Amino acid sequence: MLLAAGAPNRVIKDEMMRRWGLRPRRAWRFAHGWSQSALAARYNARYAEPDRAPMSDGRIAAYEKWPQDQRERPSLQVLVRLAELFDTTVDQVIDGEDLAHMPETDQRALRDIRNTAPAPSSTAAPIPPDSAYRGWREADIPSDPGSQHRVVAMAAHEGSEHAEQAERRDIGDATLAQMRADVERLSHDYMTGEPFPVFQEMTRLRHRIWAALDRRLWPRDQTELYFLLGVLHVLMAAAAHGLGNRQAAEELIRAGWAYATGIDHRPLMAHLRLELANIVFWTRPRNSRDLARSGLSYLSEGQTAAQLHLRHGRAAARLGDADTARQAITAAHQAASQPHHDDVLDIGGEFGLSTATRHFLAGSIMLELPNAHHEAIHELSQAADLYTTGPARGEDHYDGYIACNGVALATALLRNGHLDAATDTLQPILNLPPNRRIQALLQRLRYQVRPELADPRYAGTQATAELDGRIEEFSQETIVQDLGELSAGRG
Repeated sequence: MLLAAGAPNRVIKDEMMRRWGLRPRRAWRFAHGWSQSALAARYNARYAEPDRAPMSDGRIAAYEKWPQDQRERPSLQVLVRLAELFDTTVDQVIDGEDLAHMPETDQRALRDIRNTAPAPSSTAAPIPPDSAYRGWREADIPSDPGSQHRVVAMAAHEGSEHAEQAERRDIGDATLAQMRADVERLSHDYMTGEPFPVFQEMTRLRHRIWAALDRRLWPRDQTELYFLLGVLHVLMAAAAHGLGNRQAAEELIRAGWAYATGIDHRPLMAHLRLELANIVFWTRPRNSRDLARSGLSYLSEGQTAAQLHLRHGRAAARLGDADTARQAITAAHQAASQPHHDDVLDIGGEFGLSTATRHFLAGSIMLELPNAHHEAIHELSQAADLYTTGPARGEDHYDGYIACNGVALATALLRNGHLDAATDTLQPILNLPPNRRIQALLQRLRYQVRPELADPRYAGTQATAELDGRIEEFSQETIVQDLGELSAGRG
């Protein structure tokens, strides 16, 4: 309607800025009905310089976006020339964002231009009253054929420019493949590496992925990066928990959940629930039980589902629900036997479930039940044998689980009256260096082994005192304590 009413370009520009939030330089170009290529051609025809590269449509696009995109800033000379092409003043092609990011030298020069500029002409075309365009809607069709042609041309220009931006991509398939390979490597490194250095590497990789998200991406690229961030937060949460920082671990899981829900990745959501159920087990067993049960609503078969059943069973056992605990072991074996594939399992490492670990987790459930230590010994001994022979094809063993299985087996042996066998089982674990003494080991020694040593049948013996003393010494010098003291010192 503005076009049909013969409104000047300045009024059309102002309405485009008001209605659609366009920046001034883009709004002026649309008001004139020019494409970026057409404006670049006009610029070159008027201001061509033999020793400088010609203006291009890409530079016009960058100038229109600055300072939101700071890759290419228009000089004051370019702004003045654009204003001349638009038949306006330089003040009309900039806004507050431009001024806030403009170098001081350009700001001073701009003030000089303002001070020396001639007064506005009184013969300028009048601005139509607001009522002339207040009720205009996109659906209104101008009756003037010339105006219709201009509207159609502007729509075509805008469509071409948007398509051009959509096909631009600042990341390549090789970079994405490398980032996925780095996540896979770190997932495997976590299984056997020192927890803190691996955590630091995870943090560095996360920063690289965050930086990639700030580039121009295709939707599938962003989906891939969100997936990798979700996976990486699972790994970081597991590492943080092993290093004794439960609060940080829970926060990392919440961050991972945001990425997983953003791309509606149900297998990843299931694994996030699984990891959180493990993190809160010792402090909030009811919460752990409910989280594991919730995870099964996202994935009901395969290795992750089997782990969810086992985590659910262990929490139920701790809460005194023996029937549910035993049913969970059966359900876990059934879920593991069902063929299932997803791209979380493709990462490997932390995200798989070896046969040995399945026995370890089943034995951990039996250890929570009264009078089930014989069954616990059977499951945990099977796990120990499988851990000793090494991982089967396509499986990974987590060093932390191998050690925890030893502590669990020692606990079961103590309940069965075998102090010497329990001591022998704990021997290699108590020789672990401090940087391998993760939180899960400390919790099992504190909440399982030491209460068994306090049983009247062991109290007062020299062997018991020696073993308890070694556990005390082991627990005093750990990566968990070192990091806690470091954090306290900084606080």
